[in-house]
Amino acid sequence: MLVEGLPPGGALARAATTSSWTSTDYQLAEVRDLLARMKVDFANANRGEKSPLQPYPEPVWRPGDPTPKQKARAEARELRKARAGYHRIVGMVLPT
Repeated sequence: MLVEGLPPGGALARAATTSSWTSTDYQLAEVRDLLARMKVDFANANRGEKSPLQPYPEPVWRPGDPTPKQKARAEARELRKARAGYHRIVGMVLPT
């Protein structure tokens, strides 16, 4: 078979996974995320007594993760559902 000798990170493999990222790209993203967390850990360990803790940074976007726009839409959708549920409960409790 002709495809048996193809590299695992080649064009055919990327087309089959519908991602242009190779395993090296994923590993580099993981290393970047770990280094960013270590930097925050170091800063928090050496901060002044009255200084607030620094939060961890957001991880690097990876294929398959929702985009920031998709995240914002999902959060807005959840907020609308929560608000509708609140109004429904208030409508049942309060007299009209």
